[in-house]
Amino acid sequence: MADRPGVPEPPHASAASTATASAIAASATAASTASVTAASAIATAASATAASTASVTTASAIATAASATAAPTASVTIASAIATAASASAPATVTAATGPITAAGVARKAELDRLAELFRSLGVRRGGVLMVHASLSGTGVAPELVRDALLAVLGPAGTLIVPAFTPENSDTSRAYKEAVAELSGPEAAEYRRGMPPFEPDATACPTMGALAECVRSTPGAVRSAHPQTSLAGLGARAGKLLRRHPLRSHLGRLSPMARLYRADAQILLLRVGFEVCSAFHYAEYLMRPRPSRRTYRCVVGGKGNWVEYRDLELDDSDFGVIGSRLPRRLLAETEWASGTVVLCGMRDVVGDAKRQMSRYRRALA
Repeated sequence: MADRPGVPEPPHASAASTATASAIAASATAASTASVTAASAIATAASATAASTASVTTASAIATAASATAAPTASVTIASAIATAASASAPATVTAATGPITAAGVARKAELDRLAELFRSLGVRRGGVLMVHASLSGTGVAPELVRDALLAVLGPAGTLIVPAFTPENSDTSRAYKEAVAELSGPEAAEYRRGMPPFEPDATACPTMGALAECVRSTPGAVRSAHPQTSLAGLGARAGKLLRRHPLRSHLGRLSPMARLYRADAQILLLRVGFEVCSAFHYAEYLMRPRPSRRTYRCVVGGKGNWVEYRDLELDDSDFGVIGSRLPRRLLAETEWASGTVVLCGMRDVVGDAKRQMSRYRRALA
C-alpha cells in the first residue's frame, strides 16, 4: 500500500489577454498585408498565453467579432486560426500530474486520508511492523484502499503483514470434509489424489478475508513457505521476516511469527475479535507445560503429493476468552464502520496470553 498532487487553480484571463483580444478585433477589420501580418503575430501571442477555459472563451469572442465586422477573407481566416490555437492549448479537464482528476478519485483520496488518520491516531507506528486481521464485510470499502491507508501510515520503512493461511490444504479441515462428505469411497480417493499443491506465489487464502488476499496478491508481496499457516507481507522488512518457515513449525520459534515477536510488532484487529488473533498461537509454544503434539497432512510439490509432519496441537477455541481478560491498559480501541478496532503490542498480549494459558489450561488438563 502516495498522496495525489493538489489540483492547481485554473489561471484567469489577464489584462494582457483582454488587450490582445481588442487589438485582434481591431486588426481584423483591415484588409492590407500589414494587417494580416500583425494579426498573425497577435494570434501566435494569444495561443501562447491562452491556457485556460477563459482564454478559449476570449478566442471564441474574437472569432465572432472578426467574422461580423471583417469583410476580407484574410481577417476571418486569422480569427479562425486564433480560436483553433487557443482551444488546442486549453485542457478540457483539470489534470494532475498522474492523470485526470475525477469525482471518484477525490472521494477515494478523502476516504484514504480519513482511514490513515484513524490508524495514526490509534497509535500505528511509522516505520514499524504491523500484523493485521480484518473483516471488511458490509463496509463497502475496497481492500485496496485499506491496504494503501495502512502503508501510508507505516511509511516506506514500515512493513505490513497479514495471515495467508490455507487450512483447506488438509484432509482434516472443514473444507476438505465438506468436499468429500457426499462422495463415494472411490470418488473421495480420486478427489484426494487430485488435490492441488500449495504454491506460495499462486495459492489464494480465501478464508482469511479480502484484505489478506489483497495484500498477498499485490505485486511485490512476499509470502512465507508454509503450506497451511503462511504469512504474507509488503514493505521494507517483509522479505527478512518471512524468508524461512519450516514445515514442522506452524507458528512457533522457527516461524515468521517468532520474528514478528522479536521485532516488537504491533497487532491491529480491524472489526474482528481476539478469536482470530493468530499471535496467540505463539503463546502456545511458549507456555508450560507445552500442548501435546499431533500429525498434520498437506499437499506440496505436486498434485496429490501428500506429506505428513508433526507439530503442537494448536487450539484457538479459548482465544476470545483470553482476549477479554487482557489488561485494558495494553489495548488502544476505537470504532470504525460499526465495528471495533483494537491495536496492541504483540509482546504484551502474547506474554499475558502465555500466563493465562499456563494457569488454566494446565488446570483443565
